Amino acid sequence: MITTTVEPLNLTIAEIINEDLSPAAQSRMLADAARGHLKEAQEINRHALGEVPEHVTYVDGAEGAALEQVRPQGTIVFEFDIVLEAFAWVDQMLREHSPVRSGRYQRSHLFFADDEEADPRNPPPGAERFVFVNTQPYARKIERGLSPQAPNGVYEGVAAMASKRFGNVAKFYFTYEAPLTGAVLDWAHGRKLGSMPASKRRRQLHKDVRNPAILIRVR
Repeated sequence: MITTTVEPLNLTIAEIINEDLSPAAQSRMLADAARGHLKEAQEINRHALGEVPEHVTYVDGAEGAALEQVRPQGTIVFEFDIVLEAFAWVDQMLREHSPVRSGRYQRSHLFFADDEEADPRNPPPGAERFVFVNTQPYARKIERGLSPQAPNGVYEGVAAMASKRFGNVAKFYFTYEAPLTGAVLDWAHGRKLGSMPASKRRRQLHKDVRNPAILIRVR
């Protein structure tokens, strides 16, 4: 799982507890303080993102433990995975802003992590380069505004919206990428390139399959 640390979204809680209280009472007070901090963090996220992302709780290093299990001088950490939230949001926005006729374009947004196709909601750990790209051969025409349903294109606008919404955790670039799968690759291989030299055909093939894309680099 990809995580990001953006203060004050991930909060470590180490409250000073009255030592005259019993250990159980100190743990309860720390748990109550943690709930208050969690509520504040969720409101910060709601204000910044428009919604509250999922979080993972660590109690003295144990994932998912009950808050009351914290040691009197222990720690409680709430970790919000904003990067995964960003990936899921971009995926949703690309589909919502897609022109729909046959539905092929809308179904052809793919996500790649380090050049391997992946699920944007569960990318492989350790990946560093993330790309959304459409694999239809007419995706470039749609990006130029040739569809009345998307007169301003799709990818460039979604990249701009993502930058505004999630710019504190990642950089979003509108670009062009050459997917190694999908209809655009079949179309490019089917083109008649005559007696063009092999090296020139490879360059032309790479050019033909470059489609609108969003490149994401996690901060």
